[in-house]
Amino acid sequence: MEHFDVIIVGAGLSGIGAAHHLQELCPDRTFAILEGRDAIGGTWDLFRYPGIRSDSDMHTLGYRFKPWREAKAIADGPSIRRYVNETADESGIRSHIRFRHLVRSASWSSATATWSVEAERPEQGDRVTLTCNFLFMCGGYYSYEKGHTPEFAGRERFRGTIVHPQFWPEGLDYAGKRVVVIGSGATAMTLVPAMAEGGAQVTMVQRSPTYVVSRPDEDRIANTLRRYLPERWAYAITRWKNVQLQRFFYGRTRKAPDMVRRKLLEGVRKALGPDYDVDTHFTPRYNPWDQRLCLVPNADLFEAIRSGRAEVVTDTIECFTESGLKLGSGREIEADIVVTATGLEMVVLSGVEFMVDGARVDFPETWAYKGMMYSDVPNMVQTFGYINASWTLRADLTAEYVCRLLNHMRATGTRICTPRLREQDRNMPARPWIDGFSAGYMQRVMHLFPKQGDRDPWRNTQNYSEDRKMIRHAPLEDGVLVFENPAAASGSTQVESIADRPVRAA
Repeated sequence: MEHFDVIIVGAGLSGIGAAHHLQELCPDRTFAILEGRDAIGGTWDLFRYPGIRSDSDMHTLGYRFKPWREAKAIADGPSIRRYVNETADESGIRSHIRFRHLVRSASWSSATATWSVEAERPEQGDRVTLTCNFLFMCGGYYSYEKGHTPEFAGRERFRGTIVHPQFWPEGLDYAGKRVVVIGSGATAMTLVPAMAEGGAQVTMVQRSPTYVVSRPDEDRIANTLRRYLPERWAYAITRWKNVQLQRFFYGRTRKAPDMVRRKLLEGVRKALGPDYDVDTHFTPRYNPWDQRLCLVPNADLFEAIRSGRAEVVTDTIECFTESGLKLGSGREIEADIVVTATGLEMVVLSGVEFMVDGARVDFPETWAYKGMMYSDVPNMVQTFGYINASWTLRADLTAEYVCRLLNHMRATGTRICTPRLREQDRNMPARPWIDGFSAGYMQRVMHLFPKQGDRDPWRNTQNYSEDRKMIRHAPLEDGVLVFENPAAASGSTQVESIADRPVRAA
C-alpha cells in the first residue's frame, strides 16, 4: 500500500495550486494528487459549451504566484485550461497526478495518525487504497456526474435535441437552428450571445431575472502596467487593485443596495435603449449580491438582443411540446435545440464518504473551522473559494495555511491536529455554511453542509480581508485547533518514521 505525507484530491485550479504551494513551502513532503478524470483543469476542462469563460478577472482568479499574461482579463475556458496545465508543467506537478482515480471514501485512524483513501479506477475495474497523514480536499463543490435539471412536463415528447451545458456534445451543430436556453444564470448568459454569434436564433427563457453588468474583457491598466513594469510587479499591482474594487463594490451592495440596484439597472437601460422592458427582464426581486451577479464582457448579450439574434422571455414553463415549449402565459416557442442551463448539483466534499475511527462523519452536525476544517475531523482541509469574489483568492490562502500547519506540526513533533469546540462554543447559534446568499443551487443543499458559528474561528466569512487575518496571520495554536502526538503509544513505525525526519524551513 502506497503512503504519502499528503494526498490532494482534485487536479483542477485548486489542486494544482495546492501542489505548487506544497512543493514550494514543504519541499520534503511526499504527495500525490488523485484526479477522477483523465485531464488537468477541473471545471475548465469539464465544461465545453459555446463561449465558456470566467466571470471573474484572471488577475484574481489566477494564482498569486503565477502572473496572468494574456491581454484578456475575462478569459475563455481554453485559455484558463492552458494556464492551469502550464502551471502544472512548470512546477513538475503532472508526474504526481494519478488520473482516473475517483475518490469514494476516506477513513481516519487515530492509532496510526493516517487516512486510508479508497479510489475507484474505472479503466481497471477495481479500487485502490492509498494512505496519507494529511488529506487536502480540492475537488470543488458540485457533482461532475450530474447537473441540476428540474422536472419538465412532457419532456419526452420533444422531437428535438435537449442538452445540459455540463455535458455538451462534441460537434453539436446549431448554426441556423432555433435554440431555447432555459435559465438566467452565468451559463445561460454566456451561451446566448455565443450561440447567436454562431448562427443560431436564440431565445432565453427565464423564470425570474438576474442582475447583469457589462465590462470590457481587457483590463487597460493591467496591460499598460505590463509594458512598463516587471511582470510580477504589474501582476501584483493589478491583483491588489482588483481585490480592492471587488471589496468596495460588494461592500456597497451590503450598505447601499438601493443605490447599487439603481446603477446596475441604469447600465442595462443604456445598453438596450429606452423602449426595452428592463423592469420585466432584468430587474430581480432581490438585492444585488444576494445572488451572484452575471458579467457580460463587452456587452455581448445586449448586442445580441439589439441585433435581433437573441430574445429574453420571462415566464414559467408549462410543458414541453413536440416542437418546443409551452409557457405559462400560453405562448409557444418552437425550438430545434433546448439547452437546460438550470444549474449545478452541489455536493459536500466531492461526495466522498468519511469515517473517523470507525464512525461515519455526519457533516451537517460538524462546525466549520475558518471555513476549511471541520470539528472533530483530524488532519483534513478543504478548499472552498468565494461566492462573492474570485475562487482562487481563498484557494491560495488555504494552501498557504496547510503548508504553515504541516511545518508547525513537523517542528513541534505532533502528528494530529483537530478542531474541537471549546466549552464557550458549545451553545453558539448555528448559521448556514454560506449565509445571506439566496441562489437556488445553494439553498437546495445547505442543510447537507457543515454549520458555521457566530465567532472566530468558527465563521466562514466569505471576506478576503478578514480571511487574510484569520487564516494567514492568526496563530495556529489558538486553543481550538488541538495538536496531539499519540504515535508513541500506538507503536506505528510508519508514522514515527515520518515524524523523525529533520525539520526544514518553509
